[in-house]
Amino acid sequence: MEKIKVNYNFNNSVAQIILDDGKGNILDSVMMNELTALLEQFKFNTNLKLITFEGAGKHYSFGASVEEHKKEKAAAMLKSFHNLFYLLIDLSIPTISKVSGQCLGGGMELAIMCNLIFADNTAKFGQPEIILGVFPPPASLILPQKIGLAQAEELLVTGKTINAQQAKSYRIVNELYETRDELENGLNEFIEKQILPKSSSSLQFAVKASRKVFNKILLENLPQLEEMYINQLMNTNDANEGITSFLEKRQPEWKGF
Repeated sequence: MEKIKVNYNFNNSVAQIILDDGKGNILDSVMMNELTALLEQFKFNTNLKLITFEGAGKHYSFGASVEEHKKEKAAAMLKSFHNLFYLLIDLSIPTISKVSGQCLGGGMELAIMCNLIFADNTAKFGQPEIILGVFPPPASLILPQKIGLAQAEELLVTGKTINAQQAKSYRIVNELYETRDELENGLNEFIEKQILPKSSSSLQFAVKASRKVFNKILLENLPQLEEMYINQLMNTNDANEGITSFLEKRQPEWKGF
């Protein structure tokens, strides 16, 4: 695989997925296709008790490819990206994101889709899509469910980035550590104490049960937001101007639709 790595740890009961494109771990079509193929394989792995996601290098992920947000590519990009969320729902294997550095846009959406987020003090979280004139469909549904509407809207409408301490206070982050080494050790200790003693099949039922309402909201509403994004948002001047101006490294000139 070109852009992800996978290790099987703790007697092959934990799949460690590492996003690794040598830059900002951008979730482009290549990486998304590799993730899809890997998650599809997990359907046949009855031994898995946990999937973890992390980024190689200093950062978790800068998010989805802005180039692939362009109007002619947006539909295919969203379809591939949202399919990852449907696969994670279908698998219902517990998931943890281990976050250092920047965790933005589609990268943050992948992280908040996980059952838990463990981070160190370098972590920064944000949904900056609105700054580009667009919006994040999965985060628009997930954040209100996980952290409440007031704080979710603050992040979604402003596009601001928050630090690790703020993310902990927002309850985006479950466990926060000073350093990356402490994060690694803390996660391993958690896995040994809280995951390994349990049944792999029972863990999946626990996830299905605890996410009954959460999953229903995503499955019913994510296709509608995808349709809104492709057929309404991307037909406005400003959404296209936002993406183009970012790629051209200039300030956007908004016209209001």
